[in-house]
Amino acid sequence: MPNSKKTSSNHLLKELINFVFIVLGILSASMGLKGFLFSSNFIDGGVTGVSMLLTRTTALPLYVCLPLVNLPFIILAYRSLGIRFAIRSALAIGCLALSLAFLPFPDVTSDLVLTAVFGGFFIGAGIGLAIRGGAVLDGTEVAALLISKRSHLLKVGDVILIFNILIFIIAISILGVEPALYSILTYLTAGKTLDFIVHGFEEFTAITIVSRKNETIRQEITGSLGRGVTVLKGYGGIAQQEQEILYCVVTRLEIGKIKDIIQEIDEGAFVTIHSLASTMGGTVKRHAHG
Repeated sequence: MPNSKKTSSNHLLKELINFVFIVLGILSASMGLKGFLFSSNFIDGGVTGVSMLLTRTTALPLYVCLPLVNLPFIILAYRSLGIRFAIRSALAIGCLALSLAFLPFPDVTSDLVLTAVFGGFFIGAGIGLAIRGGAVLDGTEVAALLISKRSHLLKVGDVILIFNILIFIIAISILGVEPALYSILTYLTAGKTLDFIVHGFEEFTAITIVSRKNETIRQEITGSLGRGVTVLKGYGGIAQQEQEILYCVVTRLEIGKIKDIIQEIDEGAFVTIHSLASTMGGTVKRHAHG
């Protein structure tokens, strides 16, 4: 029974945190839209951008267009990602529409560059916070994920890029060249902010090292940086012999230090570096040492 109560309380706490993330996301996205973009005739990318273009070309307000355009993507999410995710997303988008309809937000600035940058910042932060809470405020990524699963040629990023290129081409004909260019700036700012919110400011990076001096490199990394290093067993395709391979996960700020360590110990080491979308479990935090 105690374990059951603890599990239940942990679940409730997690759901409360998710709820807070989603509410903050709704308020942030509303601020970006009503506090910056509305008065300047700019749009964002994705489904939100499509909704804003419909608002510009029809008599429908954004708080009506937004849930209507997102509805097909919520249905897709229900079929592919589960009912819990779909319900959260539907409620989040519905509450975003209500926020746009009824909550007052000040028109912050008339400066076009500030409008584009900070409008994108608040929208990206809002979408990112909602994702952290287990929901979406924009159905673009749901569609991109499903298309990429059925296509061997297109990745999620490719689908999103193509989708947004089409949106901004249409935006040029509807809004004009200058508002469309500012809208691209809004989209880029939103995308970068979204990445920071979802993946965190540390943005972990994986480094693989093949060297004849692996043990010395391992000791230096664990000693000077306090990072854990995994030693893998490999087999050289050319040398035709077994060899050890080092694998470690660091932040982007530590990549330069790792390179310096490797360069000082073995200039001929083979190193690969690639970004990680996320990390889970294990030990990726610093170890106290000294």
